[in-house]
Amino acid sequence: MASRVVTTVLAGALPAPPRAPAAGGSKFAAWTNRPSRHRGIRCGVARTSRSRPHYPSSAAWTAEDGVLEQLKSAVAALAIIAQISVALPANAILYSPDTNVPRTGELALRRAIPANPSMKTIQESLEDISYLLRIPQRKPYGSMEGDVKKAMKIALDNKEAMLGSMPAELKEKGSELYTSLLEGKGGLQSLLNYIKDKDNDRLSVALASSLDTIAELELLQAPGLSFLLPKQYLDYPRLTGRGVVEFTVEKGDGSTFVPTAGGEPKSVGTIQVVVDGYSAPLTAGNFAKLVLEGAYDGVTLKSANQAVIADSESGKKGYTIPLEVMPAGQFEPLYRSPLSIQDGELPVLPMSVYGSVAMAHSEDSEEYSSPTQFFFYLYDKRNSGLGGISFDEGQFSVFGYATSDGRDVLSQIKTGDKIRSAKLVKGRERLVLPAAASAPAPEDPALAPAES
Repeated sequence: MASRVVTTVLAGALPAPPRAPAAGGSKFAAWTNRPSRHRGIRCGVARTSRSRPHYPSSAAWTAEDGVLEQLKSAVAALAIIAQISVALPANAILYSPDTNVPRTGELALRRAIPANPSMKTIQESLEDISYLLRIPQRKPYGSMEGDVKKAMKIALDNKEAMLGSMPAELKEKGSELYTSLLEGKGGLQSLLNYIKDKDNDRLSVALASSLDTIAELELLQAPGLSFLLPKQYLDYPRLTGRGVVEFTVEKGDGSTFVPTAGGEPKSVGTIQVVVDGYSAPLTAGNFAKLVLEGAYDGVTLKSANQAVIADSESGKKGYTIPLEVMPAGQFEPLYRSPLSIQDGELPVLPMSVYGSVAMAHSEDSEEYSSPTQFFFYLYDKRNSGLGGISFDEGQFSVFGYATSDGRDVLSQIKTGDKIRSAKLVKGRERLVLPAAASAPAPEDPALAPAES
């Protein structure tokens, strides 16, 4: 198989008609035909999307058969809905609008930083104001004022602890940021003034500035991983913090990218991705290593229903990468174990965000990621559960997010566009390449002899 492609298969009411068995009965053919709640994105033959299923031409598959199949599917869908309403608890995460999933990459990345508890409490207080600002008509300014005063008290009472958790060489910068958080133009004191004046526009701008300052302080407090990797993965490349990868993309048909905010069309587009090693050190480390090696330069992109996929699968590469997901509220990732969203498990880095970046599944097992093939997820609430959560949430190794400018470019990518270059522009010092990383990592750590 010269090239293996992936595509997005979303949960839906209209199944494809029965397919003829593939020649040779490959593992992938068997997998695509088996019933499954999740099919998702994985290395293999391209499959069709839910929105416009493609039925293979066959004399046996007539228009009447199609209508009958759709009617059967509609009845089945109603039966499933009825079963869900009975079998699942009232607050089932997929069907409840009251979910605590970050809706932007910036928010998800901020929450993912392992920092001082005092900083996290300040962050939560200010994020509460973001929610209160979305309330229409009369704003609860009293509650907003209370949140800011709570944040100020914590910051004043815990200054030594907040700065003391930073490495000595970073304390000077931390002290400057601390002062800016309290007294700067977009600091906490400014927030109180704008709340008093009921100036929502300036309050929103200052709030974003304060949250950015908090994120910078938290990054200074978290110079490395806050957990130990399992022994079987110590020979893998790993990213012990944050990195930034910059993709330069060009149109395959010679057309241009049009800036959504106005301006002249450009022959190339730029997508910056913040890569998070705090929550997915192995996945992010492998990706950063491949970027340094030029593995994605010249790679063709494919636009699927809800994903932009890098057609970079180039064989087994001699190693595997385990599925890596950090559950919210936990201190270390789970390996080779997807989350159960129906049971209330949520990831620190959710896929249900437009521009999230994840690795495709391995062709052989959903417990492993493809070592090379990644995709940008184009989240669309209309194709998600009633709580706004993707049906494939917690099933893939998400390791970063496109920035706002990059998201504008993503929406314009079509099949055939190419990555001209991919560069690691920030975070090279956080990439750890063990001596064994120059050789292929173990093909399957699960097959290694058990340690006593």
